[in-house]
Amino acid sequence: MPTDDLPETFHVTTDEQLRAVSNLTRHRIMAVLRFEPATITQIAERVGLAKGSSSYHVRLLERAGLVKVVRTRKVRGVTERYYAMAARAIMLPERGEGEPDVLMRHAVADLEAAPVDGERHVRMAHLRLTEEQFAELGARLQALADEYRALSDPSLPDASLVFALFHPARRGQAEGDAK
Repeated sequence: MPTDDLPETFHVTTDEQLRAVSNLTRHRIMAVLRFEPATITQIAERVGLAKGSSSYHVRLLERAGLVKVVRTRKVRGVTERYYAMAARAIMLPERGEGEPDVLMRHAVADLEAAPVDGERHVRMAHLRLTEEQFAELGARLQALADEYRALSDPSLPDASLVFALFHPARRGQAEGDAK
């Protein structure tokens, strides 16, 4: 299924959908399906799961509307289903006060699981910016991510880009919360 046929954005709005995307295994399955459709067997191989576990997680994603069957074919009398993302991007609801940031937790888990000897670029910078500079930097980071997403080629190895630009909690506020 060409990505031209996909809706631009899928908005996560229900508890079922939020539970589906909050699971790290399902997050990794969606990453496999981001560029091209795959069968349960292909997904299992790429994510490192047993076929039964892969099937279970894909069914939950399908029930939540996050992935869908885009093609079928008969193989030795069995119907093989190819799954793809339901949209190019998944939009999560704003997290509430004190709730975990699901996206960042998945990103950190993926980073920690990445091969130690592989090339990677991880930096943290503490900045002091005006609100205008803050907004401009956020827009530039988003534009850069969009530019490279457009260059993505499914035949090339996976690479993940994660960025977080935020105002941290004030020192007194963070220390008070820790007590």
